[in-house]
Amino acid sequence: MRFNFNEQREVVALLGAGSMGMAIAERVAQNRIVLLGDISEKNLAASAEKLQFSGYEVETMKVDASDKESIYAFAKHAAELGPVKYYIHTAGASPNQTNPQHIITLDLVGSAYALDAFGEVMARDGAGILISSQTGYMLPQPLTNEEEYALTMTPADELAQLPMLQADKIVNSGIAYIMAKRANQLRVRKAAIDWGKRGARINTISPGVIVTPLAYDEFRAAGEGYQKMIEASAMHRVGNPAEIANAAQFLLSDQASFITGTDLLVDGGTIAAIKTGEYQLTIQ
Repeated sequence: MRFNFNEQREVVALLGAGSMGMAIAERVAQNRIVLLGDISEKNLAASAEKLQFSGYEVETMKVDASDKESIYAFAKHAAELGPVKYYIHTAGASPNQTNPQHIITLDLVGSAYALDAFGEVMARDGAGILISSQTGYMLPQPLTNEEEYALTMTPADELAQLPMLQADKIVNSGIAYIMAKRANQLRVRKAAIDWGKRGARINTISPGVIVTPLAYDEFRAAGEGYQKMIEASAMHRVGNPAEIANAAQFLLSDQASFITGTDLLVDGGTIAAIKTGEYQLTIQ
């Protein structure tokens, strides 16, 4: 159903139509076309209905966020609908949902493809948000300068071949997830330069423990460890999607017009607790 017949309406593209992405989209999609992408047609239908019943104009597209061709087709379709004002990337899987290789393919390489694809179609004065994670600050051993440079600059097609991402180094899904999220934070540095050539901006947000269906999967698998980490954090609580949407709305807005290529940690002080010794992190 169409509610506004003005020509050249701006587009908000969301890849990964979960609760966090939807909360962000609802903040910035007024009088714009929303293009939802997700691998689950059931999830797409439910998310589209929610937005439509709130008066938003919505298009949907089935997208495999780990596949280059699918991601580029999504970006192309977004640009066909109108000037792409905002891109929101929340697609990903948690450690207890899948295997290490899939996390590297989806959360790391797929995100890199999305940054490249939307870097080619963003409108001038557009902006993007890629949702990373506080775990990007939880590497068991710091990366060398050479490793960080490789994660930042290696072409997306070649990322999976990096020595640091091979099975002898990525020994479980937890390490894969941490590495992927650190790579997300680093990739925006290069993406900011590419997007800047179009007059657009891109940043990451690294949430802490946010109450979402994905978080519940992690709680069911490792609830005791999560509870101790939450209790040790500066805020002593979990967050919610609306609090991430608050941060994203700011970073996407003109109020953040000089902010690009950086990461905003929104974790309730969990990393502060780890760095000050309040909480002893154990990586399995």
